[in-house]
Amino acid sequence: MMRLPARLTAKLAKVRIAQIFSSARESSLLYCVDPGVILHPGADAPVSREKMRELINNRAPVVWVGGSEPLHHSGVGHFVRAVARGGRFVFLETDGTLLPRRIHEFQPLPQLFLTVRLRSFEDPGSAFAVEGLRAARLSGFFTAVHSPVHLEADLVHLSPLRAFLLKNDVDGWLITAGSSDQTIVRKTAEARILIPSSFWRQFSEDVEEALLSQTQAREWKGAQASLTETPHPEAREEGIGIA
Repeated sequence: MMRLPARLTAKLAKVRIAQIFSSARESSLLYCVDPGVILHPGADAPVSREKMRELINNRAPVVWVGGSEPLHHSGVGHFVRAVARGGRFVFLETDGTLLPRRIHEFQPLPQLFLTVRLRSFEDPGSAFAVEGLRAARLSGFFTAVHSPVHLEADLVHLSPLRAFLLKNDVDGWLITAGSSDQTIVRKTAEARILIPSSFWRQFSEDVEEALLSQTQAREWKGAQASLTETPHPEAREEGIGIA
């Protein structure tokens, strides 16, 4: 298992130093993009101009493309190439199912990591994930595996996965907490010891922080929208009175 590319390591270090000397923590390591939000369904190239401006204005060195399955969007290959050629490192997270059929839509750029989500070989879709990972490796891409940890996860199942990744020269392994629940966070920290590279262990923590922040922001927006849509009890009573 290799280290992170030297250029990416340098960029991450620069941002961390900036964060230390900035109380506002304006700089971020990762920018998370849900392709279901930024890409127009059914279109090969067009994307949301507003979301693209937001992405361009955010100078995080890493763009994490995940959330909804990226390969369900026909324009994702074009989008990833544009972001990577702009100097960002892109981690495209997929369950791997469609990767063998759509691998030709991507180019093996030094800034692109095709990242397959695989928690263990016990997962029902693990065979598809492994096949997608194999297709990416044979096509010359940098590859990584993302293993989110949930409450019911049995860490014993991670050891065979570790052996598989080492045997097959997968470039990186990310282990992150599936939620901010403290039990899961502690379990994830324990599981992360299995990652043989200190660089990927640290980067796992960075990815975890970004993904959990994104989840919390989405939940907050959902709660706010729910409050806005729900009529106030007094308003309902007033409406009844007028009727």
